[in-house]
Amino acid sequence: MISSPIWLPATLLAGLLQAWRTAVQRRVGQMMSVNAAGLVRYLYGLPFAAALMLGYHALLRDGLFPAFSSATVIYSALGGLAQILATNLLLMAFHHRNFVVGTAYSKTEAAQGALLSILLLGERLSLLAWIGIAIGVVGVMLLSTGGKRMSAGDFLRALGQPAARYGIASGFFFALTAIAIRRATMDVTTPDPISAALTVLVITVALQTVMQGGYLLWREPEQVRRVFETWRVSGQVGFLSALGSACWFTGFATAPVALVRIVGQSEVVFTLSFAHFYLRERLRRSEVIGLLLVVSAVVLALLGAQG
Repeated sequence: MISSPIWLPATLLAGLLQAWRTAVQRRVGQMMSVNAAGLVRYLYGLPFAAALMLGYHALLRDGLFPAFSSATVIYSALGGLAQILATNLLLMAFHHRNFVVGTAYSKTEAAQGALLSILLLGERLSLLAWIGIAIGVVGVMLLSTGGKRMSAGDFLRALGQPAARYGIASGFFFALTAIAIRRATMDVTTPDPISAALTVLVITVALQTVMQGGYLLWREPEQVRRVFETWRVSGQVGFLSALGSACWFTGFATAPVALVRIVGQSEVVFTLSFAHFYLRERLRRSEVIGLLLVVSAVVLALLGAQG
């Protein structure tokens, strides 16, 4: 199931870059609508994604590019659309709770992704990995309380709040994104998983730019100007998004989706750091405990992968 050891460093780096990009994108989200903030990720990320693909193939593949089928394009489109929906839902969650909490709710994608990958891809996980998933869910849900003392009943009622609904829905579509992207890379004709990942990345981001850009022109044309006025900060979002997605796609191309997403929960570690040092949000004791649970979940997933 694991075709290359590169999946682990790629996934850890993806978590760092995603946390960084999301922190910067939250600043962009304060300047424009949700859809416009989502567009900058793809519009400004496309040139960087193309440069990564061209540079990799020119330097390491002798200028040879892999072939891909119409199925690659279809799965890339499905994955791209799911990611657009997931990102918009995550940004909407930010309007209701703080940065850490909005991200934590979306991290239920690890559990959702594990179940969906079994149903749609036939992937299987070890018992240790499943224990890691359960501990990780507890950890991110503890983070979602925002330091408040809550009984089990209060917690269940809190799941009906907008931040929880948007975050959990975001996690579902992020899980679908991972499955579609893994399927797309499987249809690229190359034994090199990085080549496949970068090829699918460019196809996906190009389609996302068209989809989200077309929607913005149709529904919110007044926001188009803001997309270009904020090019300095938006360019940072695009750059970090392209690098982060390249790492995520490499992980999906080389390891089971569920395993990548479990280890990807390490993003919460970086999220807490950015929230505390970059956004000046106070770190609570419950967040520290949740962080330790998430780290334990990642360790169990790695031990399970060795088995």
